[in-house]
Amino acid sequence: MNTMRQNWKGVLLCAALAVPSFLLGKQFPIIGGPVFAILIGMALAPMIKKKEIFAPGIKFTSKKILQYAVILLGFGMNLEVVLETGKQSLPIILCTIGTSLIIAYILHRAMHIPGNISTLVGVGSSICGGSAIAATAPVIDADDEEVAQAISVIFLFNILAALIFPALGGALGFSTTSGEAFGIFAGTAVNDTSSVTAAASTWDSIYHLGSQTLDKAVTVKLTRTLAIIPITLVLAFLRTKRAEGTDGEKVSLKSVFPFFILFFIGASVITTAATAMGVPAEMFVPLKELSKFFIIMAMGAIGFHTDVVKLIKSGGKPILMGLCCWIGITIVSLVMQHAMHLW
Repeated sequence: MNTMRQNWKGVLLCAALAVPSFLLGKQFPIIGGPVFAILIGMALAPMIKKKEIFAPGIKFTSKKILQYAVILLGFGMNLEVVLETGKQSLPIILCTIGTSLIIAYILHRAMHIPGNISTLVGVGSSICGGSAIAATAPVIDADDEEVAQAISVIFLFNILAALIFPALGGALGFSTTSGEAFGIFAGTAVNDTSSVTAAASTWDSIYHLGSQTLDKAVTVKLTRTLAIIPITLVLAFLRTKRAEGTDGEKVSLKSVFPFFILFFIGASVITTAATAMGVPAEMFVPLKELSKFFIIMAMGAIGFHTDVVKLIKSGGKPILMGLCCWIGITIVSLVMQHAMHLW
């Protein structure tokens, strides 16, 4: 009860900040609500005089509510549909994820980019942008500035992908009578769901394909999202191993194990079982929307804690890493599609 009394003001502030961000994200999906929330949070922070009364709730929002958002994300996952329609793209997904993580690791070593930033950019680029960063951050104990930095990098290449990829697909000769090839490309090579949706919808609109491309792209993207599960578990294990090799405080697997991922899996299983029994998928839409709203709330809290000057000064190397990951994923996606005769 005492904790709730401490938290409510900061949580309420983040919720109030999230409402306009959520609406702006709907209006401008190419940018997305989380980015608006970070920007508004950064702008709002200097105007708040007595920050200490909001601090506990803001911390709770950036940590716990972010985890609740990932759990609710599971209600958008019908595992049967995802695995059935996504298995065609599975080899491409595995190769693009591997490519991004390898590039991030090499640049982390070569350019001395901090480990947490490298992990967040690599995972965010390869899996599902903001959602993957949200799931990974608590496992590796990333701070708010590291999360904001990674989200900013992912955002930049989301916008570029949404603007460039439809023209690139046309230049490369993707089928304009079916949305399948471009849908797989968008679903495997674009970072965040909002930008996947923007790129695929543009292709559908240009070539009058209804929602063919969008349906394919979103399904492939959801298949990519499942990679959150093994990635977070591996990162938790690696964190304990690293701790064992240092003289610092020991970190047990139990203390860093991402238990919220088990609830994410549970939510996915509930959705799969319910839809198999005839429950319409639309029943889960409010929970998916609540997940998005919670992510936006958490990003607002993160923006509130972020030092803008420091973010700009330290931004060069992470942006270069994001660019390399993005180019690598794009090339591998195209090469794999061509090799599998999907384009």
